[in-house]
Formats: sequence, structure tokens, C-alpha cells
Amino acid sequence: MPPSPITIGLRKRLIGVVRATFNDQQKGEAPVVRSDNALFPRDSVTWRVHGDVTTMMVGGVASLLLQMLHPAVLAGVWDHSAFRKDMLGRLRRTARFIAETTYADRSTAEASIAKVREVHERVAGVLPDGTPYRADDPELLAWVHVTEMWCFLAAWQRYGVPFSRAEEDVYYAETARVAAALGADPIPRSRFEAEGLITAMRPQLMVDHRTREVARFLLNQPAPSLAMAPAQAAIFAAAVDLLPDWARAMHGLQRPVVALPLVRGSTLAIAKTFRWAFH
Repeated sequence: MPPSPITIGLRKRLIGVVRATFNDQQKGEAPVVRSDNALFPRDSVTWRVHGDVTTMMVGGVASLLLQMLHPAVLAGVWDHSAFRKDMLGRLRRTARFIAETTYADRSTAEASIAKVREVHERVAGVLPDGTPYRADDPELLAWVHVTEMWCFLAAWQRYGVPFSRAEEDVYYAETARVAAALGADPIPRSRFEAEGLITAMRPQLMVDHRTREVARFLLNQPAPSLAMAPAQAAIFAAAVDLLPDWARAMHGLQRPVVALPLVRGSTLAIAKTFRWAFH
């Protein structure tokens, strides 16, 4: 039986809300076109993980909270971005980079990687303790990469269609290609290596007033539209819940124990609804 006009209309509205959230229409941005000549094939694990709207939003917010625990990542945001005025823009740019390097024609993906490398070359400074930092530091790039991939995968495992351990390893092995192109080192190619890298980096992590301010701006930013407000509240709560216990403790954030079933249930319902809309 073909879908009813009401069903078709609801799907179009949901798709429109998502596209307006991730694409700056004032700048003429349009959704990334999927290509058979992308860096990853259509049947790749990476296409499955990165193609789920809700889990990518949950994982994206969680990864930013993890990344900013590194003082050099925090300094790059603090010294070289307009996060107070354009946090949504930062999230959009990250989402677009992921989309272009996953689905777009490889020429677009390679141009996107080259653009990010060029930006990283210009981002440098000195930490409050006098330590110099550079955004193109291979170890710093490795931290950004591993936190993103770990959070995207963790969100997929909780709110998507859970993978086997072997498929998790495939995901890290596949996405290592983008990390290498950006200049990251070391690059994890399995879940074991990813968790080992995160553990090895933990002694470098810290929290100060700037960390708290950036996190507050991230978690308290207004929703891009009234239609997205309820979903954003659930997704942000789910992102805090997704963090490792030690990271949540460093941020001084609390897991909503009493409301946890509601947070996870709502996020799962949102994920299923968006999958239905894009099916």
C-alpha cells in the first residue's frame, strides 16, 4: 500500500527540519550528494554509522565535550574561533566535513581535507602555562580523531543497530584513512587501539574555567528552530550520558539517573523517527 499524503507530508517536514539544521541555507548550502566514487564504498561500515542523523548528533556533541578536555584543543577553540557567537556554525562545519569525506565524490572529499589542513596550519598559540601548541600537531589530530570515532560508534551501538566487535574494528580501520590524510599520528585501527590511545592521552587532560565556559555554551545553545528544541534537549542529555564516567566527572556533569530511562527512551524514539523519515 502506498504511503498516504499525510505520511508523505510528515516525512518531508522531518527531512526539511534536519536539512535546515545541518545546512546553512542563508549561505546556499545544500545536502551533500552521495557518490559511488566516494572515499568509502556504499556498503562500508562507515556509511552506516555516519548516515544515522540522531546517533551522529549525540556522538558529535559528546566528542566535543571529550576533545575540549585536552588543553591544546580547548586553546584552539578559545583563541581562534567565535564559539560564543557561532557554536551552531562550528557543529555544522564538523558535520559537513564528516559528510563530505564519507559520501561525496572523492574530489570533494580531498578538497575538504586540504581545506582543513590549511586551516590547521594557521592555528597556533601558547597555553596558559607557556607551552606552545599547533592544531596540525599529529598527536593532537589523533586525539580529535579518536574521540570523534569513539563517540560516533558508541552512540550507534546504543541507539542504532549494534555492531559485532569485528565490525567495530572495521569502522576504525576504515576511518583511519581520513585521519592519515589529515596528518594524525598515532592512528587507531581497532577498538582496542582506540581505547588504548584514549587511556594514554588521559594524563594530558585537564579542566579550567575556560573548559567550563565552552562546555556551557555548547550545552546551553538555543535550538536552531522550535521544531528541533525537544529533540535537541534529549540529544544533549544523551550526549552527556554517553561520556565515559571519568570525562563526565571532569566536566562536573551529572548523569540524570532518575530521568535516564526517559532520556534514552526519547533519544531512541527520535532516532527511529528520523530513520523512518529518511527511509
